[in-house]
Amino acid sequence: MTRAAPVPVALPTADAGVPIHDLLIVGAGISGIGMAVHAQEKLPGKSIAIVEARHDLGGTWDLFRYPGIRSDSDMHTLGYIFEPWRDEKAIADGPSIMRYLRRIVADRGIEPMIRFQHKVIAAHWSSHQALWTLDIQQADGRMIQMAARFLYLGAGYYDYDSGYDPVFACRDDFAGQIVHPQFWPDNLDYRGKKIVIIGSGATAVTLVPNMAKDAAHVTMLQRTPTWYITRPAEDRFANWLRRVLPAETAYRITRFKNVRMQDMLFRRARAKPKQVGDYLLQGVRKTLGDGMNMTDYTPPYGPWEQRLCLVPDSDMFCAIRDGKASVVTDKIDRFTKTGIQLQSGKHIDADIIVTATGLKLAVAGKIAIDVDGKPVHWPDHYYYKGCMFSDVPNLALVFGYLNASWTLKADLVSAYVCRVIQHLDASGNDTATPRTDPAMQPADRLFDFSSGYVERALDILPRQGAAAAWMLSQNYLADRRVFLLDPVADGALTFTASHDARAATDASPRATEPA
Repeated sequence: MTRAAPVPVALPTADAGVPIHDLLIVGAGISGIGMAVHAQEKLPGKSIAIVEARHDLGGTWDLFRYPGIRSDSDMHTLGYIFEPWRDEKAIADGPSIMRYLRRIVADRGIEPMIRFQHKVIAAHWSSHQALWTLDIQQADGRMIQMAARFLYLGAGYYDYDSGYDPVFACRDDFAGQIVHPQFWPDNLDYRGKKIVIIGSGATAVTLVPNMAKDAAHVTMLQRTPTWYITRPAEDRFANWLRRVLPAETAYRITRFKNVRMQDMLFRRARAKPKQVGDYLLQGVRKTLGDGMNMTDYTPPYGPWEQRLCLVPDSDMFCAIRDGKASVVTDKIDRFTKTGIQLQSGKHIDADIIVTATGLKLAVAGKIAIDVDGKPVHWPDHYYYKGCMFSDVPNLALVFGYLNASWTLKADLVSAYVCRVIQHLDASGNDTATPRTDPAMQPADRLFDFSSGYVERALDILPRQGAAAAWMLSQNYLADRRVFLLDPVADGALTFTASHDARAATDASPRATEPA
């Protein structure tokens, strides 16, 4: 159903002529689009704007263009709570996800809110005005300013400008082409060529079967094995349910089922890692055959100590079984003119090397943020409910789950931000700031995960406190209660009125008591 576009809201302007929005969203990817829809429904009459550094919406799904790019979660949980996923494939490719996002933006009148090629460089908070002022660079290099009463950062958690690309000895000696998946070249011709993909995470697992269709051979070179889970790309239960029930009802039931299955698997993996590990290896062996040496598929850590890699329809294992691809577990000694020399003494010939070595994390979209002129140094601040930060007013961001779909967290954070803004309006305040108890101690670890991209970024991330409100939760079912039902005014999130708000109240006419 097509929805009418929102009625434009007249914007007040600051003294310098800078437009002031009630809510300014940074990023027009999954997080930003979701926030705009939630705000549109729950905060009628509020002025909303989205600034996007790129030329198009979609975020991750517009940036990454490597062969076969797809979701690593099912779309009944990676999709929004408010918009059913209707395609047959639950493990969807990038173009399908982009069509889903474009449909939402079009149907709900979101596109007029978006300013493309607007990159936020800095954000300055004024407690006196209860206002964020943003320095924004446009496509032509010109700088402009926008202002907002509440700032929502939906720019994701990794660096769009650079991926993680470790230093390999003698890299320049390689005579072929070296490609990083985050910056995939247009029209890369790999037909009939020998490919080495360094890495064994979600990107590598996607690339192997898709490149193997046309390459002479694909070798996935890993330093350490990864845990894999296989499942059909199509959710037969969801597709059947959609034929007998309205799409919205079928979607809610499927989403409920998948959330609980994800939660059950995660809990079982932590409680009985060997049992779950044996189950996962059984799924791999089912395609590869009983005679396959499983050493290359058996990690030295337990399942869900790092994110599980999804292999839909066992496509990577089919390519390996059919001889089109292979897995090598070894360490790189150096690059050579014709490939990669391994520490074991073996050599892998290659025409193209793909460095699927992971992401580089970034906090708050690398925006330089200050509060009343004091720069925000993130390791000095604590996460509050995983989306706000101690002593940083009127700002929220999304850091999705490591053990479940990103959008599950994005939906909750969006709904929670709307509750905070509603509370500000109802209480006559304009500033919401998380404040820690001075006696609170930091937690030992921010994440109970050993993934490389997390370990590499620990020194730039905010801290986690020992109290529940200050922990970065990985439990969606528990977070539903916290974000949607628990009181917003919990004692840790403080609400105040700025100098400008008090002055406006004092200047307004007051009713007089009858004589």
